[in-house]
Amino acid sequence: MAARKSKMMKIRGEEQEACKILLYIRVSTDRQAEEGYSIAIQKERLGAYVKSMFGNGKNVSAEYYIDDGFSGGSLDRPEMQRMISDIKSGRGTHVIVYKLDRLSRSQKDTLYLIEDIFLMHNVAFISMQESFNTATAFGRAVVGILSVFAQLERENIYERTRSGMQKRVESGLWPGGGCVPFGYDYDPEQGILVPNQDAATVKKAYDLFLQGYSTYRIAEMLNLKYDRLAYQILTRKSNAGYIVYNGAEYRGKHEPIISLETYERTMMMMKDRSDRHYVSSSVHLLTGLVRCGVCGAKMRYAKWGKQGYKLVCYSQQTSKKYLVRDENCDNERFDAQAVENAVLHYLFRMTSGDLQAGESNEAQPAKVAELLQERHDTLAKKLKRLYHLFADTEDDILLETIQDVKAEMQTLKEKIEAESERGEWTQRLQRTREELKNLADVWEYMTDLERRNVLREAIEEIELTHEDIKIKCYIEP
Repeated sequence: MAARKSKMMKIRGEEQEACKILLYIRVSTDRQAEEGYSIAIQKERLGAYVKSMFGNGKNVSAEYYIDDGFSGGSLDRPEMQRMISDIKSGRGTHVIVYKLDRLSRSQKDTLYLIEDIFLMHNVAFISMQESFNTATAFGRAVVGILSVFAQLERENIYERTRSGMQKRVESGLWPGGGCVPFGYDYDPEQGILVPNQDAATVKKAYDLFLQGYSTYRIAEMLNLKYDRLAYQILTRKSNAGYIVYNGAEYRGKHEPIISLETYERTMMMMKDRSDRHYVSSSVHLLTGLVRCGVCGAKMRYAKWGKQGYKLVCYSQQTSKKYLVRDENCDNERFDAQAVENAVLHYLFRMTSGDLQAGESNEAQPAKVAELLQERHDTLAKKLKRLYHLFADTEDDILLETIQDVKAEMQTLKEKIEAESERGEWTQRLQRTREELKNLADVWEYMTDLERRNVLREAIEEIELTHEDIKIKCYIEP
């Protein structure tokens, strides 16, 4: 019974009346069990150790805490959390593990357990294999040193795993079976993604988005669990045959569900809708495109009795103060149908010959980039004037206008960069040109959604000033 009086096993020098031994066991994989870390082996050796050091006295009790199949890289383990809770409640005098890395493979977590849990609650920590305990200063120092090596081993494993993943994706293989994209299954034998029965749903999602439907409506129409899933489907380049890993793209060996062109069109349209605050549920043809030429505020459709709808400047609607640009704006209220007819007449007169005549010049990447840069430079000059005016008056409306101009300049800057890198806006103009060639012939057969969509592809802005209508198009006839 002398072992029960050993100060090496106690935090305090005097003998304790009762010892509550907490025996912690962890196995993360079957391989560890094969290497001698099985639950049965750890339990047998820990039990024998307690018996030899503490004896079988009635004041000695032991309880096992066993985490089977949990990594040592985190403390988020059920039995570990139960043990911590018991220690905080005062139910424990010693914690014993077979080996230090059974407690944790993280230096930070190991030191946290020893310093903030065990010692703070007067509990000694003992590791059988390393032959030390925290009742002594030397034991605490050894724990710190060994935990550094445990952390180093864990980081080496992580680096080797990451290096292996990198080589896999570079060769076109999927990095692993986890997080398999919707529409695919993972084939572990080939190491690639394989389209499954949901691939048709993925294709349909792209088709609907390019037709003008929102992600919310797409999720509803395709019976997806949530609209976020529709967004995730659309933005995954793996659907086009690529693997995105650590910020880089690699050509995958898996079969694409959609073409790269479809993916790029989707990304461009998604960005364009974001820039315009696109509302696909609107029933009005020109929603989001009309701006007041007097004060610069947006214009909205307003029900106007039996006359139908009128386009009204937001500065004349006091219920939305944040949209007001000039409370004294005197612009007229325009008949919506008349404005729509004028816009359609303008587009319909873009005959096939007119559009083909401009293709050799306007559709060139250099020309598009030049036009975007000219617009950016014009806004820069406007911004400079606005700053001078604001310095004199400090008008809040001017400040909002300054913010709008800065936001538009940032958008243009991104468009210029995209044009320089991929010719995105040249491709857009070419697609829009094709759509407009026969627009007059197919207009009556198009749905309302298709009509609004093609107008947003062709028109940048419609400015109404008293009796004048100014239409800014991405393509000029």
